[in-house]
Amino acid sequence: MVAAAGAAVVVLIASLRFGGAVDGSVLPGIPGPGTLTVWALPALTMLATVLGVLTVGLTVTAAFLLPGDGPSVAAHGWLLLRRSTWPALLGAATCLLLIVVTVSDLLGVPVARLSRPAVAGFAFSIAQGQALLLQAGLGLLVAVLSRAGVSRGLAAVTAGLAMAALLPPAFTGHSAGAGDHQLAVTSLALHILAASLWVGGLAGLLLVRRHRRFAETASRYSRLALACFVATAVSGGANAAVRLGGWPALGTSRYGFLVLLKVLALLAVGVIGAVHRRRTLPALRSGAPGAFLRLAGGELLVLAAAAGLAVGLSRSPAPVPEIAVDPDPLVELLGFDQPGPVTVARLLTDPLPDMVFPVVVAVGIVAYLAGARRLRRAGHAWPASRTASWVGGMLLLGAMTGLGVARYAYVLVSVHLVQHVVLATAVPILLVGGAPVTLALRALRRPADPQVRGLREWLVLTLRSRFLRFVSHPLVALAVFVISLHGLYLTGLLGPLMRYHLGHIAMLASFVVAGLVLFRALLGGEPGRRRVHPALLVVVHLLAVAAQAVLGLVLLRSTTVIAADWYTAVHPGWAPSLLADQRLGAGLSWMAGALPAAAVLLLLVRRWIHGDHVAGNFSPGDPDQSCADPNKRRIPCQTP
Repeated sequence: MVAAAGAAVVVLIASLRFGGAVDGSVLPGIPGPGTLTVWALPALTMLATVLGVLTVGLTVTAAFLLPGDGPSVAAHGWLLLRRSTWPALLGAATCLLLIVVTVSDLLGVPVARLSRPAVAGFAFSIAQGQALLLQAGLGLLVAVLSRAGVSRGLAAVTAGLAMAALLPPAFTGHSAGAGDHQLAVTSLALHILAASLWVGGLAGLLLVRRHRRFAETASRYSRLALACFVATAVSGGANAAVRLGGWPALGTSRYGFLVLLKVLALLAVGVIGAVHRRRTLPALRSGAPGAFLRLAGGELLVLAAAAGLAVGLSRSPAPVPEIAVDPDPLVELLGFDQPGPVTVARLLTDPLPDMVFPVVVAVGIVAYLAGARRLRRAGHAWPASRTASWVGGMLLLGAMTGLGVARYAYVLVSVHLVQHVVLATAVPILLVGGAPVTLALRALRRPADPQVRGLREWLVLTLRSRFLRFVSHPLVALAVFVISLHGLYLTGLLGPLMRYHLGHIAMLASFVVAGLVLFRALLGGEPGRRRVHPALLVVVHLLAVAAQAVLGLVLLRSTTVIAADWYTAVHPGWAPSLLADQRLGAGLSWMAGALPAAAVLLLLVRRWIHGDHVAGNFSPGDPDQSCADPNKRRIPCQTP
């Protein structure tokens, strides 16, 4: 650990000097923040990164990698949670210090001469300061939860919050100011998350090397590390492409040279991981841990050096400047040039680069097909219609969030309304039709150790939870759908959510989630769903359709434009007036939602007529033994 920290510091200092991030020269007449700020800012950034990664590693190892003791974490897990308190607290304090040093850097004023109002104004009013303040708050919350109990569920929540605490700076740094900032921001966030799980998980693994089941824990970490390696490589390549602006800058700029060094470090760690999987893990299982521990120590050393390079890159000037010489206010606001007049071809092409939803779509399709393939190889059929439904839903999700529709939804109310309706109705209907929960219960394998919780065990616990049982009630699902629908447009939330990329992603995700909650309750057929009379389902569906119709009618007759501050700023000159576009969107949203609504209604009425009380056979007291197949027969959820 000490050697890894030393490597990170040495590489950080070298990359800062080479990249020109600590140039102490001051131009005449321009104030400087002083040597303390110049060096303290990257040093504190590195410290916050290391502490955050260590917190993630300790909590993730305790919650997910180590065997438990029934519903509680075992002794080693408890110790790791206790140890995570201090890096979480120190990380929170470091973020607060970063606020002060960042203000000094931005204003060109030494720390000793800063005023309290300047620091408070930055922390509470500027996005970068708000991100650091949020990061500090999440760190404090993680520290409290790490001492709050020994439940494995609480440990999982703590680990999730520790990972979330790493992400706020991704939305305010280099990438947030880059062109194509949708791709830059989301790729950086994914890069940080994957790399932190990778490095932190390895550190947590080495801290439990004396655990009697260390070999099995190392094997579970190896699978996690492989996924993190792929995610880190893809997301890092996408982010570097945005910051470099082209291949020539890779070999002609100092920033590009640092990127090449980081790529070499990634390749080196990839080779080490391959050696782990082929040689040292089998040796570890046979009782010879020496080779594994030596190679893991070397891997941690290289990863720490890569972390130092990453912080140095974040402080070094990139070939594509963060602030353009002659900035276009519209491009600064949108992150891309204003699109031309709407055509069908542009709606179906002209993609808007991003990484969140493409990753969700790719992982969703690959995982589903892998599960169906595993069932077929075990001799169990899986309906092709369900596979087609799931894949179709995922592809439609990708199209509505990544093609020209997504680009035009930023500037036209009409396109946004259509996007909303499709994401909240057609996409969830197709996804629910794929019966992913049933497939997962049948395809996922139980861990060899009954005290280890794999994906299947966490899924079963989720299905057992009171919260899921509560939201599975059709009336509650209807309330969630209506609130998400009317609350967005009638409370003024749309404008702020459109302005911030994280808010925009959360808004699109909420459309899909609200639809999944409703249509899972209506269509059912999967474990964990309440058994209700089809008549109630028909009534609930008609009420949901009525809620959509009422909103459309309100928007059609309204003389006030929704999110007027946003859409006025980005409204294209070739488009109709804002009010006319809103009314067009109200009509189009009715049409877009009519076909899915009619299909669901026909299905529900058919079930009512045939007396088909569709519900999963999942029982909270018997979560592992049965689930519903397409012919309503009880079948093993676990494939032999």
